[in-house]
Amino acid sequence: MTTFHDLNLPELVLAAITELGFVTPTPIQEKVIPILLENNQDIIGLAQTGTGKTAAFGLPAIALTEIEDRFPQTLVLAPTRELCLQITEDLKKYSKHIEGINIVPVYGGSSIELQIRSLQKGAHIVVATPGRAKDLIKQRKLHLNRIERVILDEADEMLSMGFQEDLDFILDETPTDKQTLLFSATMYDDIRKITKNYMHNPIEISVARANSGALNVNHVYYMTHAKDRYEALKRVVDMEPNIYGIIFCRTRQETNEVANKLMQEHYNADVLHGDLSQNMRDDVMNRFRTRQLQLLVATDVAARGLDVNDLTHVINYNLPDDYEVYTHRSGRTGRAGKTGTSVIIIHSRETRKIKDIEKFMGITFTHGEIATGEQVCQTQLYSLMEKIKSIEVNKKQIEPFLSGIYEMLEGLTRENLIQHFVSAEFNRFLTYYKDARDINVSHEGSHNVSSRRGNSTFTRLFINIGKRDKLSPAKLIGLINEALDSKESEIGKIDLQNNFSFFEIQQDYVAPLMETLNGVPYGHITLSLEVSKAKSSSGGGDRGGHERRGGYGGGNRGERSGGSYGRGGYGSRNAERSGGGRFGNDDRKRSDTPREDKKFFDKKGGKKSERSGNSSSSDKPKGRR
Repeated sequence: MTTFHDLNLPELVLAAITELGFVTPTPIQEKVIPILLENNQDIIGLAQTGTGKTAAFGLPAIALTEIEDRFPQTLVLAPTRELCLQITEDLKKYSKHIEGINIVPVYGGSSIELQIRSLQKGAHIVVATPGRAKDLIKQRKLHLNRIERVILDEADEMLSMGFQEDLDFILDETPTDKQTLLFSATMYDDIRKITKNYMHNPIEISVARANSGALNVNHVYYMTHAKDRYEALKRVVDMEPNIYGIIFCRTRQETNEVANKLMQEHYNADVLHGDLSQNMRDDVMNRFRTRQLQLLVATDVAARGLDVNDLTHVINYNLPDDYEVYTHRSGRTGRAGKTGTSVIIIHSRETRKIKDIEKFMGITFTHGEIATGEQVCQTQLYSLMEKIKSIEVNKKQIEPFLSGIYEMLEGLTRENLIQHFVSAEFNRFLTYYKDARDINVSHEGSHNVSSRRGNSTFTRLFINIGKRDKLSPAKLIGLINEALDSKESEIGKIDLQNNFSFFEIQQDYVAPLMETLNGVPYGHITLSLEVSKAKSSSGGGDRGGHERRGGYGGGNRGERSGGSYGRGGYGSRNAERSGGGRFGNDDRKRSDTPREDKKFFDKKGGKKSERSGNSSSSDKPKGRR
């Protein structure tokens, strides 16, 4: 068995990690550390959060640092402030016995002047978010001409958040003979582009897809109607009196809504998302880490870098669009040898997604039954009784008050006393769950509506999102399904353009769909639906497109998608992955810290416009409006 002492790390580094309890390296550490210590070869590491990546690149970076050279020698780029700070904290722990080493974090949302002063004192290792690094380079405060190694941590996240341009700018400022390390959970085209442009014959190292903790995770899904999702969440939480977990939502708006409802109903919860100031985020995270909070309602991006090993539950309030994201979420529980539970709350048209995740991750979900009101009350009451039974009694402290209490309770029998006590402590639950209805939806009751058009009259609608918004036929169907909830409709032909789309739907559902979706946020876009000027293809006639709007091409070019998609998304293999929340794309792509150039549709001016997001020191979103 390999130990850290077998990896030729310096004695001072070994002393620090031994104090931290490090004995045996993880697979990614065992493979990466020797390469970094021995040669200058570029490395691609395919690994998830929780596999020990920080130590894999951090320990060698510390070991190779020349303390006398006060210029940056290692640059670590991370997608979020939280991860930036977490990496910095870990590196400082690993290097605690090395006198004179300086590790400086630079990130948006904090004083750039203070960060500049820290750099001017001399920084050996700089840990940065791309936006702030770019700002400091432009101001000539961050010098990368003597950088020996660049580490891109969670590169897939950085690209999905719109940092491609910033990464290109930063990497162009570094020496060509540097060593480049890229860590990513996935390897898609944009990642391969970076490896092709900025890496030289990289070694590819891959570890198991799922986090090591995933072996200790129980995966459960509960099925209910979309309108009952919040009620289902409460019952899941109420059935676990000692729950300590994260509730993941898609968007900042949704995190606010869920967290506010929970807090108003006296749950020990708070919210974490990209709109909070850095001080507020630090306060929430510190309270959560110290268990002053039981529940943290968060977006995926905001929860990056939140390193907590003893979570009992991860709750997916909505399914993520990207199944890799579910891997990240579920891997936050079941760590450090402990067991945990990952919960998904789905509606009846998302059962296919469960099968897809099972296949993708090689796991098996259990279909859980949402508790009845009576079951919740029983669980909470028994939990309270157990706490009372096991509480330590300090007779000396309460002795002065007992005679008065005995006198006040005189005349009550044992049964009366218990009944009064339970009522005083428990009336809120008993009142709330009195006559509570069953909100479970069985598989047999789920909607599998045929894609057959029959004699239905269809209307063609225009919607102001398209391929550039990561829209697919399946996601559009999911958006429609969520808006119509349990109403059964048929969806006809779908035509996706770059910036907008057309689709056909039964005429009876046009009004409720437009009423529900018009004005709803989709990332940083406000959805707009209109009846298309062109006739529906089901009625024959005009196959042109919607009337030209502000220079966007007008014509759907012959109904390219062809074929109809049944409601529920299962009528065609092209719609296998239906669903997606009513707020659209997963939050990390547009809602927390994107930095892409955005286009927007100017209704008043009637023309296509373009806005470029200038670099800013805050790493705040510059989204489409």
